[in-house]
Amino acid sequence: MLHIATVHYGTARWIEIQTRYLHQYVPVPFQTWTSLEGIDPAYGRHFDHVVQQRGLHAAKLNHLAMEIGAAADSPDDLLMFLDGDAFPIADPMALIGAGLATAPLLAVRRAENADEPQPHPSFCVTTVGTWRSLPGDWSAGPTWTGPRGTPISDVGANLMRRLELSGTAWVPVLRSNRVDLDPLYFGVYGDAIYHHGAGFRAGELSPVHRSGAPAPLTAGRGVPGPVARVLGAVRWRHWERAATRARVRQSEAMYAKIASGRQEWLRELI
Repeated sequence: MLHIATVHYGTARWIEIQTRYLHQYVPVPFQTWTSLEGIDPAYGRHFDHVVQQRGLHAAKLNHLAMEIGAAADSPDDLLMFLDGDAFPIADPMALIGAGLATAPLLAVRRAENADEPQPHPSFCVTTVGTWRSLPGDWSAGPTWTGPRGTPISDVGANLMRRLELSGTAWVPVLRSNRVDLDPLYFGVYGDAIYHHGAGFRAGELSPVHRSGAPAPLTAGRGVPGPVARVLGAVRWRHWERAATRARVRQSEAMYAKIASGRQEWLRELI
């Protein structure tokens, strides 16, 4: 049995899209597990199991995995994590089978996002037994060097470290877009999974987006340091607002195409 854990928060806009694509492209028996914090409970009809939750995204995923582990018939049952704005756009079972034949866990690795090294829960598959034995944990914690040379962490960092400490290999599933409308969002992974990106946080700027921000102003040519810092901060805030608005417009346009039920949006990417 395949168990799919996915979290929806604050908006139901992705629920019917995600579940429609799951039923269209996943050819094996599966059960869906979710939480619907801030969403009309009537949407629970789209899922097999709705678990009441509050808290951070990583903690919700960990809790769903715990509930699945308690209900699973076998430690060999498959456990899939899928972001609420992610879904298959082709049969994923060949990708999953090839990955699990190589290592006990496969997951998206967003290398395009300033070379993030960790597994990402937009798409991850392992077995119930492997998740228990690690034990799996999606929370942030351990750090790596960000694009500006400072230490950063994000969801999946603890899982990466537990894989390292236990000597457990994992298979990264990488971005396979033929066309990139955005350096991170609207991603296709392994030619099988679409991840919209920031589908529940409009316009959020990732490390790869922020790496394109204007460089800090420096003092010189009669401009003292304090003035340069103030002017630089104003310029940066203007850039951030403009970049956020542009990404919101692009995200909404892509969402409208996906929600229409037609496939032209996918042909734009692959």
